[in-house]
Amino acid sequence: MSQLTEETWVADIVKEVPKTSDLFRKLRIDFCCGGKISLREAAASRGLHAGELLARVHEVEENQARHKQMQPSSLEPKELIAYIQNEYHTKLCEELAALTPYITKLTRVHGERYSHLKRVNELYTLLKQKLTIHIQFKESLLFPLIQAFFQDSAFERVDALHFHLSELQEDHQAVVDILQELRLITNGFEPLQEACGTHRLVLKRLEDLEADIYNHILLENCTLVERTRQAQLHS
Repeated sequence: MSQLTEETWVADIVKEVPKTSDLFRKLRIDFCCGGKISLREAAASRGLHAGELLARVHEVEENQARHKQMQPSSLEPKELIAYIQNEYHTKLCEELAALTPYITKLTRVHGERYSHLKRVNELYTLLKQKLTIHIQFKESLLFPLIQAFFQDSAFERVDALHFHLSELQEDHQAVVDILQELRLITNGFEPLQEACGTHRLVLKRLEDLEADIYNHILLENCTLVERTRQAQLHS
Protein backbone atom coordinates (compact mmCIF):
# COMPACT_ATOMS: atom_id res chain seq x y z
CA MET A 1 0.00 0.00 0.00
CA SER A 2 1.25 3.53 -0.71
CA GLN A 3 2.14 5.88 2.12
CA LEU A 4 -0.92 8.14 2.00
CA THR A 5 -1.47 10.22 5.14
CA GLU A 6 -3.62 13.09 6.33
CA GLU A 7 -0.85 15.43 5.16
CA THR A 8 -0.81 14.10 1.56
CA TRP A 9 -2.16 16.58 -0.97
CA VAL A 10 -5.58 15.72 -2.35
CA ALA A 11 -4.24 16.05 -5.90
CA ASP A 12 -1.47 13.54 -5.12
CA ILE A 13 -3.97 11.08 -3.66
CA VAL A 14 -6.02 11.17 -6.86
CA LYS A 15 -2.83 10.75 -8.89
CA GLU A 16 -1.89 7.68 -6.83
CA VAL A 17 -5.41 6.20 -6.59
CA PRO A 18 -7.55 7.61 -9.43
CA LYS A 19 -10.80 6.07 -8.16
CA THR A 20 -10.64 8.35 -5.10
CA SER A 21 -11.77 11.14 -7.41
CA ASP A 22 -15.29 9.73 -7.15
CA LEU A 23 -15.13 9.87 -3.36
CA PHE A 24 -13.90 13.47 -3.38
CA ARG A 25 -16.45 14.45 -5.98
CA LYS A 26 -19.30 13.11 -3.83
CA LEU A 27 -17.93 15.00 -0.81
CA ARG A 28 -17.51 18.17 -2.91
CA ILE A 29 -13.76 18.29 -2.29
CA ASP A 30 -11.86 19.97 -5.12
CA PHE A 31 -9.14 17.60 -6.33
CA CYS A 32 -8.36 19.51 -9.52
CA CYS A 33 -7.50 23.21 -9.42
CA GLY A 34 -7.83 23.33 -5.63
CA GLY A 35 -6.21 19.96 -4.98
CA LYS A 36 -2.89 21.27 -3.66
CA ILE A 37 -3.97 21.11 -0.04
CA SER A 38 -3.58 18.33 2.48
CA LEU A 39 -6.29 15.78 3.09
CA ARG A 40 -6.55 17.20 6.63
CA GLU A 41 -7.25 20.69 5.29
CA ALA A 42 -9.74 19.37 2.74
CA ALA A 43 -11.59 17.43 5.44
CA ALA A 44 -11.73 20.50 7.70
CA SER A 45 -13.10 22.64 4.86
CA ARG A 46 -16.04 20.24 4.54
CA GLY A 47 -16.54 19.69 8.28
CA LEU A 48 -15.27 16.09 8.07
CA HIS A 49 -13.01 14.08 10.36
CA ALA A 50 -9.62 13.71 8.67
CA GLY A 51 -8.97 10.23 10.07
CA GLU A 52 -12.30 8.91 8.86
CA LEU A 53 -11.72 10.42 5.41
CA LEU A 54 -8.25 8.85 5.24
CA ALA A 55 -9.79 5.47 6.16
CA ARG A 56 -12.19 5.80 3.23
CA VAL A 57 -9.29 6.67 0.94
CA HIS A 58 -7.42 3.56 2.10
CA GLU A 59 -10.53 1.47 1.48
CA VAL A 60 -10.64 2.62 -2.15
CA GLU A 61 -6.90 1.95 -2.44
CA GLU A 62 -7.23 -1.57 -0.99
CA ASN A 63 -10.10 -2.43 -3.35
CA GLN A 64 -7.97 -1.32 -6.28
CA ALA A 65 -4.99 -3.42 -5.13
CA ARG A 66 -7.13 -6.49 -4.41
CA HIS A 67 -8.69 -6.35 -7.88
CA LYS A 68 -5.24 -6.31 -9.52
CA GLN A 69 -3.95 -9.29 -7.49
CA MET A 70 -6.70 -11.81 -8.16
CA GLN A 71 -5.80 -14.77 -10.40
CA PRO A 72 -9.05 -16.35 -11.61
CA SER A 73 -7.76 -18.51 -14.48
CA SER A 74 -7.89 -21.72 -12.39
CA LEU A 75 -11.59 -21.35 -11.53
CA GLU A 76 -14.18 -23.79 -12.82
CA PRO A 77 -16.52 -22.38 -15.55
CA LYS A 78 -19.41 -21.59 -13.19
CA GLU A 79 -17.13 -19.82 -10.70
CA LEU A 80 -15.23 -18.12 -13.52
CA ILE A 81 -18.45 -16.67 -14.92
CA ALA A 82 -19.42 -15.42 -11.46
CA TYR A 83 -15.98 -13.86 -11.10
CA ILE A 84 -16.28 -12.08 -14.46
CA GLN A 85 -19.71 -10.77 -13.52
CA ASN A 86 -18.64 -9.53 -10.08
CA GLU A 87 -15.13 -8.30 -10.80
CA TYR A 88 -15.52 -6.99 -14.34
CA HIS A 89 -19.15 -6.48 -15.38
CA THR A 90 -20.30 -4.75 -12.21
CA LYS A 91 -17.20 -2.60 -11.82
CA LEU A 92 -17.02 -1.82 -15.53
CA CYS A 93 -20.58 -0.52 -15.56
CA GLU A 94 -19.86 1.55 -12.46
CA GLU A 95 -16.70 3.05 -13.98
CA LEU A 96 -18.32 3.80 -17.33
CA ALA A 97 -21.06 5.73 -15.52
CA ALA A 98 -18.66 7.46 -13.13
CA LEU A 99 -16.20 8.57 -15.82
CA THR A 100 -18.87 9.99 -18.14
CA PRO A 101 -19.33 13.37 -16.37
CA TYR A 102 -15.58 13.97 -16.31
CA ILE A 103 -15.23 13.39 -20.05
CA THR A 104 -18.32 15.51 -20.74
CA LYS A 105 -16.91 18.36 -18.63
CA LEU A 106 -13.46 18.08 -20.22
CA THR A 107 -14.91 18.24 -23.73
CA ARG A 108 -17.15 21.18 -22.86
CA VAL A 109 -14.41 23.22 -21.18
CA HIS A 110 -11.40 22.37 -23.34
CA GLY A 111 -12.86 20.93 -26.54
CA GLU A 112 -12.30 24.12 -28.52
CA ARG A 113 -8.66 24.38 -27.49
CA TYR A 114 -7.90 20.66 -27.90
CA SER A 115 -10.00 19.50 -30.82
CA HIS A 116 -9.07 15.84 -30.36
CA LEU A 117 -11.06 15.80 -27.11
CA LYS A 118 -14.28 15.88 -29.13
CA ARG A 119 -13.19 12.63 -30.78
CA VAL A 120 -12.27 11.22 -27.36
CA ASN A 121 -15.82 11.97 -26.24
CA GLU A 122 -17.27 10.32 -29.36
CA LEU A 123 -15.13 7.22 -28.94
CA TYR A 124 -15.89 6.95 -25.24
CA THR A 125 -19.62 7.22 -25.93
CA LEU A 126 -19.33 4.50 -28.57
CA LEU A 127 -17.26 2.33 -26.23
CA LYS A 128 -19.83 2.72 -23.48
CA GLN A 129 -22.69 1.78 -25.82
CA LYS A 130 -20.90 -1.27 -27.19
CA LEU A 131 -19.84 -2.53 -23.78
CA THR A 132 -23.32 -2.06 -22.33
CA ILE A 133 -24.88 -4.11 -25.14
CA HIS A 134 -22.02 -6.63 -24.94
CA ILE A 135 -22.52 -7.20 -21.23
CA GLN A 136 -26.28 -7.63 -21.69
CA PHE A 137 -25.59 -10.22 -24.41
CA LYS A 138 -23.34 -12.22 -22.09
CA GLU A 139 -25.53 -11.93 -19.02
CA SER A 140 -28.79 -12.85 -20.73
CA LEU A 141 -27.64 -15.29 -23.43
CA LEU A 142 -24.05 -16.49 -23.61
CA PHE A 143 -23.26 -17.14 -19.95
CA PRO A 144 -26.48 -19.12 -19.29
CA LEU A 145 -25.73 -21.11 -22.46
CA ILE A 146 -22.19 -21.94 -21.30
CA GLN A 147 -23.42 -22.94 -17.85
CA ALA A 148 -26.09 -25.18 -19.39
CA PHE A 149 -23.44 -26.82 -21.59
CA PHE A 150 -21.22 -27.74 -18.63
CA GLN A 151 -24.15 -28.89 -16.49
CA ASP A 152 -26.08 -30.94 -19.05
CA SER A 153 -24.45 -33.99 -20.61
CA ALA A 154 -27.31 -34.08 -23.15
CA PHE A 155 -26.83 -30.45 -24.20
CA GLU A 156 -28.26 -29.98 -27.71
CA ARG A 157 -27.55 -26.33 -28.56
CA VAL A 158 -23.94 -26.90 -29.61
CA ASP A 159 -24.24 -24.95 -32.86
CA ALA A 160 -25.80 -21.98 -31.09
CA LEU A 161 -23.07 -22.02 -28.46
CA HIS A 162 -20.35 -22.13 -31.12
CA PHE A 163 -21.94 -19.21 -32.98
CA HIS A 164 -22.26 -17.05 -29.86
CA LEU A 165 -18.68 -17.77 -28.77
CA SER A 166 -17.54 -16.43 -32.16
CA GLU A 167 -19.86 -13.45 -31.72
CA LEU A 168 -18.25 -12.76 -28.36
CA GLN A 169 -14.81 -12.59 -29.91
CA GLU A 170 -16.01 -10.34 -32.74
CA ASP A 171 -17.42 -7.96 -30.13
CA HIS A 172 -14.07 -8.04 -28.35
CA GLN A 173 -12.25 -7.02 -31.52
CA ALA A 174 -14.62 -4.10 -32.05
CA VAL A 175 -13.90 -2.88 -28.51
CA VAL A 176 -10.13 -3.28 -29.03
CA ASP A 177 -10.36 -1.18 -32.21
CA ILE A 178 -11.94 1.67 -30.21
CA LEU A 179 -9.34 1.40 -27.45
CA GLN A 180 -6.53 1.50 -30.00
CA GLU A 181 -7.86 4.70 -31.53
CA LEU A 182 -8.30 6.24 -28.08
CA ARG A 183 -4.69 5.43 -27.25
CA LEU A 184 -3.50 6.82 -30.59
CA ILE A 185 -5.27 10.19 -30.44
CA THR A 186 -4.30 10.77 -26.79
CA ASN A 187 -0.63 9.99 -27.47
CA GLY A 188 -0.74 6.94 -25.24
CA PHE A 189 -2.90 8.71 -22.64
CA GLU A 190 -0.04 11.12 -22.03
CA PRO A 191 -1.21 14.58 -20.85
CA LEU A 192 0.27 17.75 -22.25
CA GLN A 193 2.44 19.72 -19.85
CA GLU A 194 -0.22 22.42 -19.44
CA ALA A 195 -3.10 19.96 -18.95
CA CYS A 196 -5.35 20.70 -15.96
CA GLY A 197 -6.11 18.22 -13.18
CA THR A 198 -9.35 17.01 -14.75
CA HIS A 199 -7.59 16.45 -18.08
CA ARG A 200 -4.89 14.38 -16.39
CA LEU A 201 -7.46 12.44 -14.36
CA VAL A 202 -9.50 11.53 -17.45
CA LEU A 203 -6.43 10.24 -19.27
CA LYS A 204 -5.27 8.23 -16.26
CA ARG A 205 -8.68 6.65 -15.76
CA LEU A 206 -9.02 5.91 -19.47
CA GLU A 207 -5.66 4.15 -19.32
CA ASP A 208 -6.77 2.16 -16.26
CA LEU A 209 -10.06 1.35 -18.00
CA GLU A 210 -8.14 0.14 -21.05
CA ALA A 211 -6.03 -2.18 -18.85
CA ASP A 212 -9.11 -3.61 -17.12
CA ILE A 213 -10.90 -4.20 -20.42
CA TYR A 214 -7.87 -5.94 -21.93
CA ASN A 215 -7.56 -8.18 -18.86
CA HIS A 216 -11.29 -8.89 -19.09
CA ILE A 217 -11.07 -9.80 -22.78
CA LEU A 218 -7.97 -11.92 -22.22
CA LEU A 219 -9.69 -13.88 -19.45
CA GLU A 220 -12.73 -14.57 -21.62
CA ASN A 221 -10.89 -15.34 -24.87
CA CYS A 222 -8.03 -17.41 -23.47
CA THR A 223 -9.72 -19.10 -20.53
CA LEU A 224 -13.52 -19.20 -20.75
CA VAL A 225 -13.86 -19.54 -24.53
CA GLU A 226 -10.94 -21.94 -24.95
CA ARG A 227 -12.08 -24.13 -22.07
CA THR A 228 -15.57 -24.28 -23.50
CA ARG A 229 -14.34 -25.13 -26.99
CA GLN A 230 -12.02 -27.83 -25.65
CA ALA A 231 -14.94 -29.33 -23.72
CA GLN A 232 -17.03 -29.26 -26.92
CA LEU A 233 -14.36 -31.25 -28.76
CA HIS A 234 -14.46 -33.96 -26.11
CA SER A 235 -18.22 -34.05 -25.59
